[in-house]
Amino acid sequence: MPDLQRSAAAMLVVGFDGLAAPDGLADLIARGVSGAVLFGRNVQSPRQVADLCGQIKSLAARPILTCIDQEGGRVRRLRDGFTAIPSMRAVGRTGDETLAREIGRVLARELRAVNIDMNLAPSLDVDTNPANPVIGQRSFGASPELVSRMGAALIRGLQADAVAACGKHFPGHGDTSQDSHFDLPRLPHSLDRLNTVELPPFSAAIQADVAAIMTSHVVFEPIDPEFPATMSSAVLDGILRKQMRFDGLILSDDLEMKAIAANFDIEEVLVRGANAGIDLFLLCHDEELQHKAIDLLASAIRNGEISTQRLAESKRRIASMMNRFVRPPTDGSLECLNSPEHRAVVQRVSPEDDPVG
Repeated sequence: MPDLQRSAAAMLVVGFDGLAAPDGLADLIARGVSGAVLFGRNVQSPRQVADLCGQIKSLAARPILTCIDQEGGRVRRLRDGFTAIPSMRAVGRTGDETLAREIGRVLARELRAVNIDMNLAPSLDVDTNPANPVIGQRSFGASPELVSRMGAALIRGLQADAVAACGKHFPGHGDTSQDSHFDLPRLPHSLDRLNTVELPPFSAAIQADVAAIMTSHVVFEPIDPEFPATMSSAVLDGILRKQMRFDGLILSDDLEMKAIAANFDIEEVLVRGANAGIDLFLLCHDEELQHKAIDLLASAIRNGEISTQRLAESKRRIASMMNRFVRPPTDGSLECLNSPEHRAVVQRVSPEDDPVG
């Protein structure tokens, strides 16, 4: 059933190795995946990134999403030749929403110049735990109000210049003492606590019309004691969809992170995640697993484990995001990259607050 296979594949965004699109990526795009995510391993120079993303987009006669983590500070996949965006902690310390918006526009112009459609940023986590090993300087700060204001401003800047923003890591990774790349964090936070601390930045992002929200691989025990947010209907459908009325794209964090891969079978992750409300799953490394995920999703749809209504909702949201932000490839000018105008914006952030990572 080719249509069923393509519908299943459309729920994936995949990563790959190399500086050019490998045959394996072309095969996955031919099967119907919605997009590709880039990492440092895919980056050599601005022109190479622009050509790579153009190549990816040219592999199918349909829109293909390209995305990357270009947060600022230590989480910057694009470095040499690009403006050195400071950490969001440093931006947060300015308290200047206008500056945050302008930094968002700098990011968007440079990403769009190299054919990237979505920035997997900003982090909307409230950094309430000094021992947090993974968020820290990626957060605007420890105040929900500050993170809300600055995050929404940066989102507006990104999307004003035609790059989709993706707020993360819902419903909040800021108070963990473990890194979900390696462990499955658990938090004791009730809904009252979440409504007070973790959720306001995501509410502000929704008000700013954020294109996508990424899930966290964190268990919130009073909400769902068994499954992390990525797999939890109580968290994603109950809180994000119904309580917060978010109708944009829900994107999973990478399913190959140990929080998920070391604790759950991939079939269960995909079925529970899809039924909870995830529209796109990130699988960032293993090509064999990417193909297996397509087959498992197709089987679950065929068997009725994932309803046709749930599939139709994801199709609608993916199409809406694609229409808003996915562009055909260009081989245009890269003159905006690290331009004097862009450097002048980031120089308004004091290096004493936080050196660029």
